[in-house]
Order: sequence, then structure tokens, then C-alpha cells
Amino acid sequence: MKEYLKHNQRAWDLQVQKKNKWTVPVSTDEITQAKKGVWQVLLTPWKPVPSAWFPDLESKNVLCLASAGGQQGPILSAAGANVIVYDLSTEQLKQDQTVAKKESLTLQTIQGDMSDLSRFPDQHFDLIFHPVSNCFVHDIQPVWQESYRILKSGGTLLAGFTNPLLYLFDESNPNITPNLEIVHTIPYSDLEKLSNDQKEFYIRDGIPFEFGHTLEDQIGGQIAAGFIIDGFYEDKHNPIDHPIYKHISTFMATRASKP
Repeated sequence: MKEYLKHNQRAWDLQVQKKNKWTVPVSTDEITQAKKGVWQVLLTPWKPVPSAWFPDLESKNVLCLASAGGQQGPILSAAGANVIVYDLSTEQLKQDQTVAKKESLTLQTIQGDMSDLSRFPDQHFDLIFHPVSNCFVHDIQPVWQESYRILKSGGTLLAGFTNPLLYLFDESNPNITPNLEIVHTIPYSDLEKLSNDQKEFYIRDGIPFEFGHTLEDQIGGQIAAGFIIDGFYEDKHNPIDHPIYKHISTFMATRASKP
């Protein structure tokens, strides 16, 4: 495993201890409602995924890709799907395991890098659910290409990702709200732009390294892999986190199908 991936694995393990919002499992009430057919999940920070984007989940094979934390996987399992949660963080996966055990859900967890799906057979999944997370890998083309391979014909890929413009600004100090001065170019890499001292701070404080990918790689990459994109929406984050959120949406979600 590449060194930055090892760091990101440890960083997300630590985020569980810090109770990052994306590591807090869903409640028993949410699982109960999902079993009754009333549920929603997130690809991006706030907007629920449209229900029309999902196929009938009963007995369908679903891969929650880089999507651990005890949130989306348990809901989709409670809704009737055969769910595998695949994620780099062992502690995040434990959140899914805890919910599955508590709520008697049939859910499998596997640790691994989202860029390497070689363990999964061709044409196996009906749905891949991939929320905002590819900002934590350097190269996202294998994510799209391998997702296409392991999806059945007629299968669906639901993906959330960061608007790359967010990486134009200096966010190297998480304790300081960034201003709107443009200092970086896209594509962006923490590995290239952070100083050695900043990298050491990230390592000590358990902050994952991030990468800002172009829209050509995000959207064009899906098309190049063979997908047909047939759904799209934008989302924002909390305005107190970054001043750009007041002016433009900073996250996107796509629905893509495999012919």
C-alpha cells in the first residue's frame, strides 16, 4: 500500500475516535424505518439522493464503495439489499459491523483501497454507492474503470465528489477559516503543495491527505469508462466551514448506468 494511503487509513481510524460526523452510525429508528421502506441516504453533505435514482433493492447486490461509517451500508441493507461495505479504514468498517450486529442485518465488510477492486468478479453488482471520498486517492480513473467492470449490464453507479474549485484556496491549517485568495491550481495534491512541516502536522493530528481532481477526470472519467450519466445535482456544505459555500455549490453527485 502506498504511504499516503497508510496515513489516510490511520487518519480515518482517528476520525472515528473524534466522532467526525461521517463516522457516527445511524440510529435504531432509522433502521426500523428503512425496513418499512422509509429511508434516505447521502452522497454529498446535505441533499438526500433522489429515491428515483435507486433500483428496487430487494435481494440486489450493492457495493458501498469507500462508504464505511455505519451510515449508508446499514440503511441499504435494511432496505433489502445484499450489501458489501468496502473501505480503507478498519475503525470505520467496525461502525458498520456494530450496526449490523445490533440490528441483525446481513452485511459484509471488507477492508481495501477504492482504487483496487480486483477481488470482485466481473458483472457482480447491481448498484455501486460511492459518496464523496475519491478526494482521498491520487488517481480516480481506476475507480471508474473497475466500477464499470464489476457492475452488471444495466447496473447503476451513484457517485458524490468535491467541486475542484474548493482546492484553489489554502486550507492547510484546519484551525483557520480560509480566505478566497486563489493560491493553487487544479489538479491539486496535498502531497505536492504541503510543506514538510504541514505534512508532519497532518500526520500527528490525523488529518487525511486530499487531492483535487478535475471535472474532466470526475465526469469525463466516468464517460471514458463506458458509463452513461443520466442524473446530476449539486450540493453545498455548511457556510461556516468555508466562505466559498456562500457563493457556489461545492459538491456534486452523478447517477450513471452501464449499458
